[in-house]
Amino acid sequence: MFDLSQKVVIVTGASRGIGRGIAEVLASRGAHVVAAARGNNAAATVEAISGAGRSAEVASLDVTDSTSVEGLVNGVMERHGRIDILVNNAGIARDQLMLRMKREEWDDVISTNLTAAFTCVHAVLKPMIKRRAGRIISISSVVGQMGNPGQANYAASKAGLIGFSKALAREVASRNVTVNVVAPGLVDTDMTKAVAEKAQAEWTSLIPLQRLGTPQDVASAVCFLASDEAAYITGQVIAVNGGMYM
Repeated sequence: MFDLSQKVVIVTGASRGIGRGIAEVLASRGAHVVAAARGNNAAATVEAISGAGRSAEVASLDVTDSTSVEGLVNGVMERHGRIDILVNNAGIARDQLMLRMKREEWDDVISTNLTAAFTCVHAVLKPMIKRRAGRIISISSVVGQMGNPGQANYAASKAGLIGFSKALAREVASRNVTVNVVAPGLVDTDMTKAVAEKAQAEWTSLIPLQRLGTPQDVASAVCFLASDEAAYITGQVIAVNGGMYM
């Protein structure tokens, strides 16, 4: 089940947290993972995958630079002749109350979290359509579904991914390319570990399952959507939030 052998996968933002978890789980199912991040930041991810006897390569990528994205995709096509799965995971937060938010804080988040997904999809779509096969999975957030004070820019970018994916799913379904979204809730990553224990306890109290999610929880949903078992699923949002938002 969920066999991804012979599949070539690009995961953006694969250096840590959810992105690293996704890369490792997809590789464990047999996929060759192109772990993409700025500079050589995904090297540790690839080392972990290779150390487990699985297949991966490091890719330097600035998702906000269309030339960088096109160069990555062209390189993968030259080396492997195919791209089966794209996971749009790269993202940033620049939290600020709306009255204090600067235009660059808005632009940075929209550019990295939303426009970059457009750029990556635009680059991989033609080879996927040509092969009449492909999986596009974008990582949104519970914040894009329910909102959160101080995160108007982040919420807009993550909600935008949902609308973008639903429209795209309708466009490419006839070419056997599926497009779906995974919307994580609060996930136990380095970012959340840096928050005070009191705040973490308050967050956990909002979650019916009474725990933070893990990168592997999110990765498992991505793995399912990437697999043949999900061939009849497109245009959907899979919420991985412990019941925080229903």
